[in-house]
Amino acid sequence: MGMIDAAGITWRAGRATLLDDVCVEAGEGELVAIVGPNGAGKSSLLAVLAGDVRPDRGSVTIAGAALRGLRPAALARLRAVLPQKVTLAFPFTVAQVVEMGQYGRPYDERTQREVMDATEVAHLAHRAFPTLSGGEQARVSLARVLAQGAPVLLLDEPTAPLDLRHQEQVMGLVRQRARLGDTVVVVLHDLNLAAAYADRIVVMREGRVAADGAPGDVLDAGLLSEVYACPIEVRDNLVLPVRHCDFFPEVRLPLGGPSRTSSSAPAG
Repeated sequence: MGMIDAAGITWRAGRATLLDDVCVEAGEGELVAIVGPNGAGKSSLLAVLAGDVRPDRGSVTIAGAALRGLRPAALARLRAVLPQKVTLAFPFTVAQVVEMGQYGRPYDERTQREVMDATEVAHLAHRAFPTLSGGEQARVSLARVLAQGAPVLLLDEPTAPLDLRHQEQVMGLVRQRARLGDTVVVVLHDLNLAAAYADRIVVMREGRVAADGAPGDVLDAGLLSEVYACPIEVRDNLVLPVRHCDFFPEVRLPLGGPSRTSSSAPAG
């Protein structure tokens, strides 16, 4: 059993089955990447692992404790969650947002300083959070999660709004946390980031686990081409789409404005 373990998770929303008999686990010191196309169930699975939603069937344990039996304060000590998008109704400063990660335990100035330095947001300390760019907000939110000090990190697309440098920085930070013994589960769209940093990759498709294993085993061209419904090549763990201009069917797009016809084109 891993530090976090989900068994037989099924979750339905109306007639839609978001997760169907999903089993995943992540151990101490392990970084697990969850990948898959849009609508595959990645964020739904992370929400179940976080305890934000209760599935129709199945169970989740963290450090051997059933998720359903944990009170919010106890849960917060065990896991920290970074959602896809963080919105705040009030203009808290960056320093205040990061400090929220230490809520419920004695404030530690050293922790505050270290996580802000690590995510390169210390120079933004007095800025109001809503005034930041999307990438800056993402890094501040990650600093808050790191400040929480929980042994399990659940991160939903932490690199999506970031530039190339900060994508590598963020993945390096969570890789380091795993090396120090934390359990990290991260939803990613970038398969190459998953290949570079993850110990294991879980591939989701239509609410089910299509593959689960080491990057070298899971990043198979045939499997990925089927899951993503487009031709993919894999070379030395580098995932590359096969860019055929004629792969997707031709679609006639409206040009907008006045009708453009050959008769209305200016004479050459």
